[in-house]
Amino acid sequence: MTRDDVPMGKGQCDIRLQVDNEVEVSVHRDQVLIRTISGRDARDDGSECNAPLPDRDIDGFQFQVVDSRNEIRLLAEPSRRNDFSAIVRIRDSDGGEGRYHFRLSWRMTGTDYRPGGDRPGFDRPPERRDDQDRRGPDERRGGPGFSWNNVVTFQGRGRGTASLNSFDQRLSDANVDIDRGGRVVVSFRTDRGRPLVFTGILIADEGRRLKADVASEDRRLRGPMYLSVDERRNINSITLEATDGRDRMQVTWDRR
Repeated sequence: MTRDDVPMGKGQCDIRLQVDNEVEVSVHRDQVLIRTISGRDARDDGSECNAPLPDRDIDGFQFQVVDSRNEIRLLAEPSRRNDFSAIVRIRDSDGGEGRYHFRLSWRMTGTDYRPGGDRPGFDRPPERRDDQDRRGPDERRGGPGFSWNNVVTFQGRGRGTASLNSFDQRLSDANVDIDRGGRVVVSFRTDRGRPLVFTGILIADEGRRLKADVASEDRRLRGPMYLSVDERRNINSITLEATDGRDRMQVTWDRR
């Protein structure tokens, strides 16, 4: 979220949760992942950030407990070992839900203002980015019907394969969601029932050909994904090469 209360040059995430018993919270880029250890699943209570947590060595990282009922502590600072994720453990021993609020902050560099790659408007700090939305549709990048002022969804019926080392998984229908901040969620139906999901950020928009930097659902595999789309918001093809330096996944999907 755009926040006017955070000084220029500072990144800040305020994570607010209602927690019952014990959870582990992982903040990576623009996502908060919560693993329930015991009790009911935690609920978001108005979390917000002014920028994604950087996926590089972070300068001036700080962890602050703003509000808590019981124990809350930082287990790991963002580093290469954990794919630059901040990991926090919360233990609430009282009955029912307790409110917890912790804050992550860091010093931002010029590259932190460019989550959208070469898209216009992303070379400026977040609080100045809304001027892109006031421009006419002919001034926005992207093909017809591709408006960055709204969430965009592409869908397609097709067939494909996801190969992880020597293990193949068949894919069917595909769905792509892109929000106005350039965040991407790509999901495939599979022959095993559980969808295959990738999340990331859009880094290039060439009208009907998109490029995104995505990671697997467990954040272990990362790589460039290329998507071919049309003006009717259909997906024509998707390709991906992702790796963690040891294992390798290849995804190929075509509309049928």
